[in-house]
Amino acid sequence: MADTMAAAPDWTAWQNSWDRQQEWYLPDREERFRVMLDSVEALVGPEPRVLDLACGTGSISARLLRRFPGATSVGVDRDPALLAIARGSFAAEPRVRFVTVDLLDPRWTEALPHSSYDAVLTATALHWMDGAALRVLYGQLAGLLPDGGVFLNADHMPDESTPRLNEAERSYRRAARQRARDEGAQDWADWWRALAADPTLAEVTAERFARYGDPSAGDDHGDDPMYPPAWHAAALREAGFDEARPVWCSVTDGLVLALK
Repeated sequence: MADTMAAAPDWTAWQNSWDRQQEWYLPDREERFRVMLDSVEALVGPEPRVLDLACGTGSISARLLRRFPGATSVGVDRDPALLAIARGSFAAEPRVRFVTVDLLDPRWTEALPHSSYDAVLTATALHWMDGAALRVLYGQLAGLLPDGGVFLNADHMPDESTPRLNEAERSYRRAARQRARDEGAQDWADWWRALAADPTLAEVTAERFARYGDPSAGDDHGDDPMYPPAWHAAALREAGFDEARPVWCSVTDGLVLALK
């Protein structure tokens, strides 16, 4: 009798569905990645060693390696389900590796394979941390970067000094999201329900739910702290970065660029 092998997950399909789900929240997501990689090339060159911080499924690493053949990446995250997709997707790629870490663990940097990185990149991943934890993290990142190293954080960073601009974009995006939902787009909760329903990933998804909660029950980012870009820039300078400033990619969201 022929041996039967369990079907492997469709890593490409899950990567694509993750990107589409994220774009439902951030239509300008690819523009953020472009600005991020432009900054990396301008400041540290086309062959950087990159730390992909809170990497999820490896979206940043994928774009980094596609643009810069000489780049290498180390992705870190604590989510076992997202890391399973990342590791499966990049199993044949020697330029990237993934490490399980919890950024709230004060010794998380000890798990890294290198003590220094040319760039640390992260996107839409740190807003669950409160201000005290972010300040500690920024200090740790300053210790991982040499002089001239760069850190970029693309996230939700509302500027409360522009309420009319903020409300105009919120209204525009709410309407655009509703149109996309009417056409079948997945949101955060939908995506996690679909992942849990995949028998090839059900076990690792259940592990994720047991550790950090079930995001398929709703949007678990509703109460996350959101700090304006000036707060991030000031916290980065206090942590030891020489320069830090916001770079806008939309009316209310962008990224903070910091140079060691």
